Amino acid sequence: MSTTASALAKAKWLKKIQWDEHGLVPVIAQEAGSNDVLMFAWMNRDALAKTVELGEAVYWSRSRKKLWHKGEESGHVQKVLEIRLDCDEDVVLLKIEQAGGIACHTGRHSCFFQKFEGDALEGDWQNAEPVLKDPSDIYTPATVAKTKAKKST
Repeated sequence: MSTTASALAKAKWLKKIQWDEHGLVPVIAQEAGSNDVLMFAWMNRDALAKTVELGEAVYWSRSRKKLWHKGEESGHVQKVLEIRLDCDEDVVLLKIEQAGGIACHTGRHSCFFQKFEGDALEGDWQNAEPVLKDPSDIYTPATVAKTKAKKST
């Protein structure tokens, strides 16, 4: 059953969240088994309601100005096991199972793969996680078509 906009407006649990001036809330995706922080994204009310409805992460893409079902092209969906709200009610934490073990569009397990090393004057960011799958193999037209075909069956 699809969630209607009017029903969402009355949803007590959505009203509790401290949405920013753009109607967004920051979201952290944490892998349930390892507790690794895999990514950070944004949600609006519709994205969070859809996440609850589907049991899979749906985010708001600020660059594309539309809902983004994680894994819709890559197949790397995030099954949501638990949703938490922080003490200030302005950050959402998703405890997820990451399909394929890849959350980042760079083909890595986590989007937080760069680690600062060195001192304040001469330090720099170093890659601390390997690429598990080449992004060009993840986002080929054939792979994207195959993923979309799977979802429609």
